[in-house]
Amino acid sequence: MARFSMPFVGFMLLCCWAAVIEAEYMKYKDPKNPVSVRIKDLMRRMTLEEKIGQMTQIERKDSSADVMKKYFIGSVLSGGGSVPAPKASAESWVNMVNELQKGAVSTRLGIPMIYGIDAIHGNNNVYKATIFPHNIGLGVTRDPELVKQIGAATALEVRATGIPYAFAPCIAVCRDPRWGRCYESYSEDHRIVQAMTEIIPGLQGDIPPNSHKGVPYVAGKNKVAACAKHYVGDGGTTKGINENDTVIDMNGLLSIHMPAYYNSISKGVATVMVSYSSWNGKKMHTNTDLITGFLKNKLKFRGFVISDWQGIDRVTSPPGANYSNSVQAGVNAGLDMVMLPFNFTEFIDDLTFHVKNNIVPMSRINDAVKRILRVKFIMGLFENPLADTSLVNQLGSKEHRELARKAVRKSLVLLKNGKSSDKPLLPLPKKAPKILVAGTHADNLGNQCGGWTIEWQGLGGNDLTIGTTILTAVKNTVDSSTQVVYSENPDADFVKSNKFSYAIVVVGEPPYSETDGDSLKLTIPEPGLSTITNVCGAIKCVVVIVSGRPVVIEPYVATIDALVAAWLPGTEGQGVADVLFGDYGFTGKLARTWFKTVDQLPMNVGDPHYDPLYPFGFGLTTKPTKEN
Repeated sequence: MARFSMPFVGFMLLCCWAAVIEAEYMKYKDPKNPVSVRIKDLMRRMTLEEKIGQMTQIERKDSSADVMKKYFIGSVLSGGGSVPAPKASAESWVNMVNELQKGAVSTRLGIPMIYGIDAIHGNNNVYKATIFPHNIGLGVTRDPELVKQIGAATALEVRATGIPYAFAPCIAVCRDPRWGRCYESYSEDHRIVQAMTEIIPGLQGDIPPNSHKGVPYVAGKNKVAACAKHYVGDGGTTKGINENDTVIDMNGLLSIHMPAYYNSISKGVATVMVSYSSWNGKKMHTNTDLITGFLKNKLKFRGFVISDWQGIDRVTSPPGANYSNSVQAGVNAGLDMVMLPFNFTEFIDDLTFHVKNNIVPMSRINDAVKRILRVKFIMGLFENPLADTSLVNQLGSKEHRELARKAVRKSLVLLKNGKSSDKPLLPLPKKAPKILVAGTHADNLGNQCGGWTIEWQGLGGNDLTIGTTILTAVKNTVDSSTQVVYSENPDADFVKSNKFSYAIVVVGEPPYSETDGDSLKLTIPEPGLSTITNVCGAIKCVVVIVSGRPVVIEPYVATIDALVAAWLPGTEGQGVADVLFGDYGFTGKLARTWFKTVDQLPMNVGDPHYDPLYPFGFGLTTKPTKEN
């Protein structure tokens, strides 16, 4: 048996004790320490590989616990329609997110990943979630408190699925309805968009008093990190072409497209997403002056800046033509986290090469990682990395559906009521012998929800999720003695021969998202217009337009008795019937100009050539009726 001297044994014990102390107390793991101390302590422990991993966001389809651990991945997302399984339960979502999180926290330093999803009108990828009206309808309400409540409800439904990060709100100022994302914009007027940034404290919680400007804030496990997007000018592209060039001087950019970012940052928004679009020919994803110079340095934004989906690839045309150069240009411009979401090993290899060869300075990497860690620390992800199922009953809850129904009621705009002002058609009588409901959008939940619902481009039909169609809402509302006849596209003879008391015609645009929604014509597709002609030419009718923007309607207005803009109301179609039949009055005012012809576009309130069919701010009102 070997003999050891007492000094040697003492030395070994001291070393062991020091090791135990080090293992037991890491400053970054102690929530009692200030966030700045935790960031500094963690940063000094991280390798370059671990730092670049934090900057990497991948798609759930390409992720696994092993991938998270091997590459130190900082973030995962679900793209539109990317789900654990068709009609997956909230519990399935929680289990999937946790499986990936377990991989992330099993790494040497145990840094949790942050999972993000496009919850832009409710938790819209998820079966049974409440689908709220798209932003174009919410802008009509002029009601920031309502939008804040929608943010809070959305946060609960996102957290119900184990997800702590929502890519919302879109604070674009859509200046041309030909843009396929116009329904994601609250208004053509930046002041309405600014007011609607109240959704951010709904999603994240109200910032504490005396909070430093630009510091992100997320108030615990019932709230989510928000994302102001798309920075900046995405709603001002030429002819409304998605991802195109916004040609405007600095004064115009700052006065129209930038103001809502001031509000978002003052409300503690955690992240900002950069736009695919360009500003005067310069891709926003490589615009150092606007990302680093203006957003980070001038506006003092302290959260992290994230790219859009494959935004690095799209710096070049064709996409990915010089990927390595795009990586260094984007990261040097100020991108902190990169939504790849697939070719992540190529990104990691390229960025590592650039750093090791001093093409991307280490200071830029450190800035990015500090920002990402700041958000994660503030959110409490280190203390609570794993989600539980305590909130699953929040998904599609009755309370949230009632809130969405209220939002539908307040988002409707009455554009015409009667062929003469002294003979209004609305509100409709609930008691009538027989009424007709017609049109492609009357009994189609997918059409009334629009794009970004279950699938990226949206879906038609009634099997996508749970909700109430406008036809069902009408049947729920009318008197039990009233016969409701539904015919999607009746001919004129059918209408004339059936002795209907009146008709409700619901037509509009099919679902779409982004570039697939770009349109230079903005017409209601057939058989929508034929239905209007056949029905309204024969009997009294109210036409309800379900669309993501104003559409060409001017030639048909004379034949229509009453005209309602319902936008994209979401799952709670009952809100439409509530107002049509007078249980509530019409209160909505246009947050977008309704043009006469597309030749007038772009045309916004204040323009010299302003000659609209219905001006910005227009909206007839009705009183609730006691008769019903």
